[in-house]
Amino acid sequence: MSLILKILSYLCLCAGVQGVHQVSWLPCKFTDEHVFMNDGLTETQHIHREAMLQFGQAGDTPVNPHAITFLITGSKLDLRRFVEDAEAEQLECELRRYSTGGIYVRWPFKGGQEYNRWFICILKHAKFTVTGFLRHPSDQPPPGQQDYRSWPAIADRETLTTSVAMVIKTQSPSVRAGLGSQQKLHCQFAVDHKAPNVTVEWHRQHRGERTRLFSYNRRTGRSEGSGVGQRSLAGGDASYNLPFAKMTSEGTYICSVSVIPLFVSLDVSLHIEEPPRVSLNTGAALSLQEGGERKVSCDAENYYPLDVEIVWYVQDAAAAAAAGRRVGAPLPKELQNVLLSSHKHNQDDTYSLTAFFYLEVSLKDSGKQYTCSVSHQSLRMPIRKSFILTVEEPSSWMYILVFGFAAVTLVVVLLVLLRYLHSARKRAVQVR
Repeated sequence: MSLILKILSYLCLCAGVQGVHQVSWLPCKFTDEHVFMNDGLTETQHIHREAMLQFGQAGDTPVNPHAITFLITGSKLDLRRFVEDAEAEQLECELRRYSTGGIYVRWPFKGGQEYNRWFICILKHAKFTVTGFLRHPSDQPPPGQQDYRSWPAIADRETLTTSVAMVIKTQSPSVRAGLGSQQKLHCQFAVDHKAPNVTVEWHRQHRGERTRLFSYNRRTGRSEGSGVGQRSLAGGDASYNLPFAKMTSEGTYICSVSVIPLFVSLDVSLHIEEPPRVSLNTGAALSLQEGGERKVSCDAENYYPLDVEIVWYVQDAAAAAAAGRRVGAPLPKELQNVLLSSHKHNQDDTYSLTAFFYLEVSLKDSGKQYTCSVSHQSLRMPIRKSFILTVEEPSSWMYILVFGFAAVTLVVVLLVLLRYLHSARKRAVQVR
């Protein structure tokens, strides 16, 4: 059976190159549940079963007869339309049961059975997450509030004919925002019938605290909070607009949509990232005399979050210029005598750090290029700042000045000495 699934998965990958909207099935992981009592406590055993998500008409033959088939028949909602920009091999499909918690509301649809069994289908992609509710008609009423205690059994090769009742999607499961930027946290929903009594809410959760940002109930027409336009809601767009990102904006934003008896929520993680401002305490060129000393520092300022890496490199300027033009050019050497300051916590909650070293120069150091490289998670590439060192010999007038000063000093000392000797001799003659 696993061999058949592998072959089908390979065929699905080949078909996925054409786009998901042309694919008639997807391999999925169905997580079934067995709920039981153990020493008075309720425990849940998760059972992973092979399943197929198949699109077609009632009565179609299962693509994989050895797996559980969730056959999605036509409705006003086509689940594939919400993932049509992706290829099949890029999707992760999960299926599980859904408990209505004992709430019974007849779902608006023409004909069919009075009751329904519900399943959740989650399609995950690197750039979006889609959750769909699958409705499986049944002639059996729900068992009660704790319906999960007595789920109807599903055979290994059973086919469940379903239709998509509601879908929710986010194209921004993870958002990286700079300070002061404007962000749109995407949340889109759709229901298979007109004018549903939908309730939409947004919450922000951070460090254990949960805050409601917006709520809207279509039945009452009442809304609280801001960030979501009611005109947009009419078209299924529940996206939340963040006008100005601050440090306090960081957290998990939760978009929840409810059409009784269905309730679903999606998480959107907002991470504040502010790139560092990098500067040197020198210009593009630094000139020192032989034997001179200078403290050279590289400042990375106002970055967030905390972790940053600062590395100093040195290489010949000619080699640095040739590095981008030919293969095999000498690589820069990392300096080992670099010291780091302590992290500075700024008033706006960003951080700053300085990496410095003491440069003692000789003539052989002339023409070397020193480069500070700063890496941070907000940067695609490290920021590099460089300067070229020029070492000069002491000039001739300096020699003249030094020797002239020494000669004058020597003459003064001799004059003072001679005057002292003359005074001492004169006193000696007077004593006689």
